[in-house]
Amino acid sequence: MGTIFEIKISHDDFKYARAASIEAFRLLDQLEQYLSHYIANSDISRISNLPIGGSTQISYVTFECLLQCIELYSLSKGVFDVTIGALYHCWLNDDKSLKSPSQKDIKIAKSRVGLYHLTFDETSFRVGMNGGPVQLDLGGFGKGYALDKMAELFAEWDIDAYVLNGGQSSMLFGQPPQGELGWPITISDPFEDYRVLKELMLKNIAIGSSGLIKGRHIIDPRTATPTENTRATWAFAPSAAFADGLSTTFMILSLEEITEICKEFPEFSAILLSKSSEPLADRLVSIGSEQTMTMLK
Repeated sequence: MGTIFEIKISHDDFKYARAASIEAFRLLDQLEQYLSHYIANSDISRISNLPIGGSTQISYVTFECLLQCIELYSLSKGVFDVTIGALYHCWLNDDKSLKSPSQKDIKIAKSRVGLYHLTFDETSFRVGMNGGPVQLDLGGFGKGYALDKMAELFAEWDIDAYVLNGGQSSMLFGQPPQGELGWPITISDPFEDYRVLKELMLKNIAIGSSGLIKGRHIIDPRTATPTENTRATWAFAPSAAFADGLSTTFMILSLEEITEICKEFPEFSAILLSKSSEPLADRLVSIGSEQTMTMLK
């Protein structure tokens, strides 16, 4: 999935924990074969290569992942959209630097974006292409989904004290080590030499982070242009997939829209940092339920 994954387990039996980790990494390799758009015969690649009117049968895990993508697509009112691939190719070079596409190119690419172009048959796990055609790119959501499935494997092994890390931008925390309040984590300011902003103790929650430090690589499907919000976001959710997807979504939405989502879905929360000359107290905003915010203080 184009990044480095790490596992940390707190357990009395080292050999048992090591065996569970090996199985988790083996599962990760299997998931990559299904979900990566870099692999020519993956489920995701086969969907993207469908002609209009065509369909293909995919694995249960890919189908489940896509159904979760649909859920986030719905609650974000289309801002989170894994069919964004055509716009990525339109706007971004391989190093994520910006191209200068024509208005015609942008219009064509936008016409090939939208989950409504796909059909889903839950009885046969078939996905059909009825418009576009679209190009799927799960991005961080696929990485977060993989962490969630690894956590399910640990539950089968009766391992509950762990941290799963996908490329530093997606993390899933289980129970902390015995006697500890949580797993320690810091949130740093990417605009000021990564000065530490908050020190958190987390458990049974996932965190996803996004920013524009490496360029304007986040595309707003509503406008079909790269986002201009100069901010860093940290999203918190019960699952790593949703935390990762929300962190990207929160890069695009306004403060009012983010607040509305977190109010409607109290299991979600966010920390936002804007890049400006204002004092830190004005740049750093926390959004979420009182219970979650108490944990994140």
